Amino acid sequence: MTSADHVPDRALLDEIERYYDAVPRSAACAEDFGPLTLFVREGAGWPYYARPKLGHDGPPATAEDVRRVLDRQRALGAPEAFEWVAERNPELRAAVEAAGLTVHAHPLLVLGPLDGPVPTPDLPERVAVRVLAADAPELAAAVAVPHLAFADPGTAVGPAGAVELAAAVAELAAEGAVARIAQRITDGTTVLAAALDGGEALCAGQHNPVGPVTEVVGVGTLPSARRRGLGLAVTSALVAQARAGGVRTVFLSAADEDVARIYRRAGFRPFATALIAEPAPSA
Repeated sequence: MTSADHVPDRALLDEIERYYDAVPRSAACAEDFGPLTLFVREGAGWPYYARPKLGHDGPPATAEDVRRVLDRQRALGAPEAFEWVAERNPELRAAVEAAGLTVHAHPLLVLGPLDGPVPTPDLPERVAVRVLAADAPELAAAVAVPHLAFADPGTAVGPAGAVELAAAVAELAAEGAVARIAQRITDGTTVLAAALDGGEALCAGQHNPVGPVTEVVGVGTLPSARRRGLGLAVTSALVAQARAGGVRTVFLSAADEDVARIYRRAGFRPFATALIAEPAPSA
């Protein structure tokens, strides 16, 4: 059964919608385009996206509204990207496709306050899963691991290992990505957990709490270390930390149904569909 088979409750959709509007505001300014909001990053960091305007109760966005945002994104040199929840704004897909973008669907899954903890798989004794402080010596590697994971998508074991990780650490440290995550950890806007074998990071992920809601994001395993339960172990640690901090609702988006099945076995429930729109790949 997929997320599309479920009719999510309105209160949960509204809660997630408020979260999606709030998260970018810690590092971006919001520009108003009628039924749409464009988040523009301030300084270096993650380039944000456009999405439906929170609380908009007028006519839905048209292809022309989407094109106005695209013109602004191009002028800024920002990615031409839109993100939204299909069940909350179903009419937006036609508008963004008419403006020339390609839409990708991803299952959204949730753990509510009455759901049990995420089970922790058995790991070798030498592997420890920890929430990292901003000054942890393993932080740079933990920031780099998901970049290698997402460059080689899927769940199959891949070739990237320690050599590639060292190169990614050097690159991300040089461009300031590690320092930015360290600052977000200090500020309390990001929590990062990693599976560590000695000083080597094998898997890492984050959650970004806003009040009683958080999203688990960027969980990625070093391709050479896949199929050991590390992603689930990191997710379990993130959920436990979030709940200990008073978070009521934990959610995530899965890359595809294969990944969603892993999270469903861990107790997450499908409730909606995340849509991401971007330009079609060039020929």
